[in-house]
Order: sequence, then structure tokens, then C-alpha cells
Amino acid sequence: MAQLLTEAQIQERASILSDWTLEGLTLRCTRKFKDFIEAIDFVNRLVEPAESAGHHPDIEVSYNKVKLTLTTHDAGGLTQKDFDLARVISQIQ
Repeated sequence: MAQLLTEAQIQERASILSDWTLEGLTLRCTRKFKDFIEAIDFVNRLVEPAESAGHHPDIEVSYNKVKLTLTTHDAGGLTQKDFDLARVISQIQ
């Protein structure tokens, strides 16, 4: 099981993720696209990196908006896995 990060570690890592926010024990990001098709295309591009990492975001789709939430459920909060995947997702257009 991944080790939980301390509050100081979380703050340090969150400060370099400009498109993600801390909400409780989660990292969240919302992306807006031209339409539903582009939103789903973005979601489909998340599959390979999430599978490779063995770590999966919670995903909500509302027409042209995709809301992603990262937390390590089995650890009960944020771990390095969340920040690593957030960095990868941030690079996906």
C-alpha cells in the first residue's frame, strides 16, 4: 500500500500543480472542452496512463466538462501516486 503524505509534503507538491486544487483528502481538476465528443476523447486518453500507473482517477462528465478527482482510496488520502498521475494528466491536451 502507498504511504500517505504529510500535510507539508502535500502542500509542497500541490504548489507546483497549477491546474489542480486540494479539496480535503483529494486533488481535483476540471477541464472544459468544445463539446461532448472532445470531453470523451480526453477521458479516453486517460486510460493508458492510468492503467500504466495502476492508479485511476474518479471521473465525472457533464457534456463538455470533465471533473477528475485523485486520492489513494486504500491508503485513505493523498500519496505520491496521486501527484504523479496528476502531473501526467496535466500534460494531456
